[in-house]
Amino acid sequence: MKRGSLTAFVCLLALSSCVWSQSSDLAFRAPAVPLVACDPYFSVWSFADALTDTGTVHWTGRSQALTSLIRVDGQTYRLMGREPESLPALPQTRVQVLPTRTIYTFEGAGVRVTLTFMQAALPDDIDLLSRPVVYLNWTCASLERTSHEVSVYYDNTAEIAVNDPAQTVTWSEPEISQLTVLSTGTDTQPVLRRKGDNVRIDWGYFYVAAKQEAACTSALAPAEVSRTGFAGQGRLPKVRAGNMPCVVNDGAPVLAMQFDLGKVGRRAKACQVVLAYDDLFSVKYFGKPLRPYWRRNGADAADLLTQAVQDYRKLESRCIAFDKALMADLTAMGGEKYALMAALAYRQCVAANKIVADDNGMPLMFSKENFSNGCMGTADVFYPMAPQFLLLNPGLIKATVVPMLDYAASDHWPFPFSPHDLGTYPDAGKQSYGGGERSEENQMPVEECGNMLLLMTAIAQAEGTAELSGRYWPLLTQWAEYLRDKGLDPENQLCTDDFAGHLAHNVNLSVKAILGMAGYGKLAGMLGKDDVAKEYHDLAAQFAGQWATMAREGDHYRLAFDRQGTWSQKYNLVWDRLLDLDIFDDSIAETEMAYYRKIQKPFGLPLDNRTNYTKLDWIFWTASITGDREDFDALIAPVYRFLNETPDRVPMTDWYWTHNAKHRGFQARPVVGGVFIRMMENRTLWKKWVKKSEKVTGQWAVLPKPPVVKSVMPTARDEAITWSYTLDEPQGEWFQADYDDSAW
Repeated sequence: MKRGSLTAFVCLLALSSCVWSQSSDLAFRAPAVPLVACDPYFSVWSFADALTDTGTVHWTGRSQALTSLIRVDGQTYRLMGREPESLPALPQTRVQVLPTRTIYTFEGAGVRVTLTFMQAALPDDIDLLSRPVVYLNWTCASLERTSHEVSVYYDNTAEIAVNDPAQTVTWSEPEISQLTVLSTGTDTQPVLRRKGDNVRIDWGYFYVAAKQEAACTSALAPAEVSRTGFAGQGRLPKVRAGNMPCVVNDGAPVLAMQFDLGKVGRRAKACQVVLAYDDLFSVKYFGKPLRPYWRRNGADAADLLTQAVQDYRKLESRCIAFDKALMADLTAMGGEKYALMAALAYRQCVAANKIVADDNGMPLMFSKENFSNGCMGTADVFYPMAPQFLLLNPGLIKATVVPMLDYAASDHWPFPFSPHDLGTYPDAGKQSYGGGERSEENQMPVEECGNMLLLMTAIAQAEGTAELSGRYWPLLTQWAEYLRDKGLDPENQLCTDDFAGHLAHNVNLSVKAILGMAGYGKLAGMLGKDDVAKEYHDLAAQFAGQWATMAREGDHYRLAFDRQGTWSQKYNLVWDRLLDLDIFDDSIAETEMAYYRKIQKPFGLPLDNRTNYTKLDWIFWTASITGDREDFDALIAPVYRFLNETPDRVPMTDWYWTHNAKHRGFQARPVVGGVFIRMMENRTLWKKWVKKSEKVTGQWAVLPKPPVVKSVMPTARDEAITWSYTLDEPQGEWFQADYDDSAW
C-alpha cells in the first residue's frame, strides 16, 4: 500500500507550530459564522460577512438576536446586530473561526475592539465539552497616543428560549453570590414535549452572567428603551420590564448588560459575559428523561454559572493552546485552506450533538440530523461524523454507538441488520425512518451494518483494544453474516445517499460491505478468534477480487455493477488504508483518483454521474483514498472555493451543486466532522491526540424501562417533575428532498 513518507511527515509535524499562526491573512469567508455552538438547540450564528450586516440567528435561520454596542467618547456604534439601524457600525476588519473561538476585530473612532466568542469545546475533557456555556469577551485598546472613554453594551432577546416568538416568557434576576445574572424562559415549560427538525427549544432557561462589580450594570427593559438609553445617555434605563408572562414579540424585555471601561489607552481593557442554557433535561431515552452530562453529579444552573466565571482565565489559556496545536497539525497534513475548513467543521459538528448522562453517570452522545429529517442517533450520520472524534477522543464515538448497539440487541428491534436511527430528536426509543420497527421497507440494511462494523473496527484501532466489540460480539457476528449473504452485490435498496433514491448493485455500497466484513475479521483477531479472523479476511479478499472484475469500466469503476458508462465516488474505500485491512489492490484507488481529477467541476467532484450535486464530507474521504497529498489538495481546493463563493449563507452545507456553488439541501449537520479523516492518515498523529483524550471506561446502564406515571407539568424551575412518557406528534417544518433534478 502507498503509505507516504512517515519520516517526512514526522519532520513536518515537528515544524508544524511554525506553519500556522493566528495572524494568517489567508482569506476565508465562511458561509455562516458560528457564535454559539453548544448543541442542536443552543446554536447561534451570523449569516453574513460583517457581524453588523444582519441579526444573529439560530442555525435554522430563525431570529435569535444578540446585540452589542460600543460608546467611544460619547458616540455610539454597533458591533453586533443591525439594531438600532440609526447607529453606525464600527468598521469590521477581520473575522477568524477557530476550533474553540470566533474572533471579530473592529477598528474606528480611534480604537481597536476585539470581540471573541469562546466555547471550551475541548475534546480531552467531556465535562467541559458538555457545558452549554459560551464566553463573550470584549477587548479594547486605543490606536492613538490619546486615550478614549469607552463603555460596552450587550443584550439578547427572549427569542433564544422559544420555538416561536409568539410564545410567552418570564424573566428574572437570579441571586447568585458575586455574580450579576439575568434569565428568561417560557412560562409553560413544556419539557421535552416538542420534537422535530426545524424547531427550537422552548423549555429550560437561558442565562447571561458577569462578575458582580461596580463597572457592570444590568437591566430588563424593552429593547428600544434599553438600546436608546445606552446610545443617548450612556447608561441603561431605570425603567423595568412589564408584567409577566409576556409574548416575546410583543413587549418581552431584552436581557441587557453594560460595562464602563473608563479611559482606555494603548494598554487594552477587557470585559466578559457568560451565556448559558440550562435545558434541565436534554433527551428522552426509551421513555426516561436524561440530564445533560454536566449535571450528572447534581450541579444546577447556579453551579454552572459560578464555575464558568471562575474558570474563564484558565480555560482561555487551554482554548488558545488547543486551537494552536490542532490548527498546526491540520496545516501540516493538508495545508492552511484545509485547516480553515476543518476549524469551521469542528464547531458545527460539536453543535449538532448533545452529551447526556445515563443512570450510571456514563456519557451518551446523540447527534441530530439537522435539516434532513430530524432523526436522532442516525448510524449513517454519525458514520461520516466519526473521524473528528475518532481522532480527538474515541470515547465519544463509543458514547455514540452504545445506544445503537443496545437498541439493536434489545427486543425492540426485530431485524437481522442494524437500525438506521433511534427516533426523532430529542426522543430516542424507536426508529423513525422508513419502515421503522414495522417492516423492511425503505431500510438501509447493508449500509448500516457496514457503518457499524467499520466504526467498531476504527474504535478498536484508535484504542488498541476490541473490548467494546467483545461485549456485543453476537450482534456484530449477526451483522457480518448479513453482509456475507447480501453485501457483495446489494439488492435494490437505499444507502446513506438516500436523496438519490434506491439503487441495485451499488458498487460503492459493495465496497462498504466488503470492508465491513474485513473489519469484523480484524476485530475477531484482536479478540483471539483466529479462525474467524482468517475466514472473514479471506472472504473479504475474495469478494474484493470479484468486485474489481464486476465494477471495471475502462479507466474507472462503475456506479452500479450492471450499468455501463457510469461512475461514482468510492469514498468508502478510504477505510482499507486507515484500518490496515489491505483488501483492495492499490491500483483501484489510483485508477479512480486519476479519473476524478479529470472530471471534477469548478466547485467540487459530483457524487456520481447522475447529477451535478455532491456531498462535501464524501469529497474529503474520496480525496484521501490514495494517501497522496497532491491528490488530496486537488480534490479539496474546489470545496474551499465553494465555501468562499456560495451565494447561500447557511451553516456549512454538505449537499450542494458543483457547477454553480448553490445550496442543494441540508445545513448545520454533524457529518462535516468527516473532514478530519485526513488526520487519521498517520499513526503518530492519531496516537498523539488519542493519548491526550479523556478515557471513557466503565459500564453503561441498561436500556431504561418506561415507568407508568401520571402526566404533570413542572410549575417551578427544576423542581421534582412527574413525567408523561407519551410525546406529541412531531412538530415543526420537515425538510423533504425533491429528487427531480431535471430542471438543473
